[in-house]
Amino acid sequence: MTSFPVGQVKAGNGEEVPQSSLRRAVAASAIGNATEWFDYGVYAYLATEITANFFPGEFGTLGTMLGLAVSFVLRPLGGIVWGPLGDRIGRQKVLAMTIVLMGLATFIIGVLPAFGSIGIFAPLLLIALRVVQGFSTGGEYGGAAIFMSEYAPDRKRGFWGSFLEFGTWAGITFAVLTVYGLEALIGEAAMEAWGWRVPFMLALPLALIGFYIRMKLQDTPVFRDLAQTGKSETAATRALKQVITQYWKQSLALFGLAIPINVTNYTVMTYMPTYLQNTIGMDSASTNTLAIVGQVVAMVFIPLAGSLSDRIGRKPCWWISLVGVFVLAIPMYLLMAQGLVWAIVGFSVLGLIYVLQLGTISATFPAMFPAHVRYAGMAVAYNLAASGFGGTAPLINEWLIQVSGNQLVPAYYVMGSCLIGMIALHFVIETKGVSIKGREIPGSAEQRISAVSS
Repeated sequence: MTSFPVGQVKAGNGEEVPQSSLRRAVAASAIGNATEWFDYGVYAYLATEITANFFPGEFGTLGTMLGLAVSFVLRPLGGIVWGPLGDRIGRQKVLAMTIVLMGLATFIIGVLPAFGSIGIFAPLLLIALRVVQGFSTGGEYGGAAIFMSEYAPDRKRGFWGSFLEFGTWAGITFAVLTVYGLEALIGEAAMEAWGWRVPFMLALPLALIGFYIRMKLQDTPVFRDLAQTGKSETAATRALKQVITQYWKQSLALFGLAIPINVTNYTVMTYMPTYLQNTIGMDSASTNTLAIVGQVVAMVFIPLAGSLSDRIGRKPCWWISLVGVFVLAIPMYLLMAQGLVWAIVGFSVLGLIYVLQLGTISATFPAMFPAHVRYAGMAVAYNLAASGFGGTAPLINEWLIQVSGNQLVPAYYVMGSCLIGMIALHFVIETKGVSIKGREIPGSAEQRISAVSS
């Protein structure tokens, strides 16, 4: 068995790197994801205050929801721009730019004059800043997953990669605690008048910390290996063209797998408080407590799910999760309608099974593409799915419930997404322990031949 010097690990290209560098790479990726979801969480949990300050009038809530939705619409465009650029100039440079853009846009929202001061320009500027957030997010998530996976050892890629989603839930949880903690401290009136600005302004120091960590790191060993051997892309447009013409099967498979990830996330984890309030009349304090508990529990189990995928494989974890959520969606939704205690049980069961998908995203998705088009492939395919099936899920569920009168619509919607995921999973190559360096698809016959010949 090969041994390495104390404090050294074998990165994704076989290069020995200090374990401290791996930890910093994980932190650099996770804090960007945490900042992204802190931004989204703050906006969502301050919807009432945003409506009062920027969208007064009969259709104020609609305007606020438009601000939330527009960032999702812009994510694919961000993926198209940032992804190929990340394959051309490097992961680290792009991630440094995206986190600064996200943090600045969120901070500026916190200092914007309200509708009462500058009239219609207030909501227009808010929407413009949400556009900037969505555009930058289009390059953040995929890049962070790739950065983490290309630094991680092949045999531990699931474990280390899982901390990206740990960052997601940490960001959302921090947003909830910040908003409700501040409101408890200063009261509802002060929160609506000026307190809502504070959480938005906190995003800037978070982003600057992430920027500092990222700038202190070299680019990933995998990308540096490509650049040093002259195998990286010489033009960003070429990477995008190759994704469309040569790697469309991988793009479709990733798109299909990203659908249940996003639908389940936004239907079960995000829309659940609204659903429980409407179906069983649960008060907002109870649903918020349920959401926070669920998020903390997910944070505990996500690294365990990633580690499990290192032992049994990525696809088995996905199969267990997709089939499990499909089978248990209706029983758990029926259970949750029986009261608070049963709601906690049903929510926990679905959440823990779903974690098997979350914990393996960063190990599964980046490994579906060869290194030279990895950023473009993941950014475009994932963001298209997130835009079409993620942010729209709460609105679609609410509309379908009103139209049909059937309270089980969210369960059916999740089940349908799981079926799509199962079809996509059939075409995915198992990449447990497989190297993700080079211009061949990880785990493919071409990569095995290349490895033998070299």
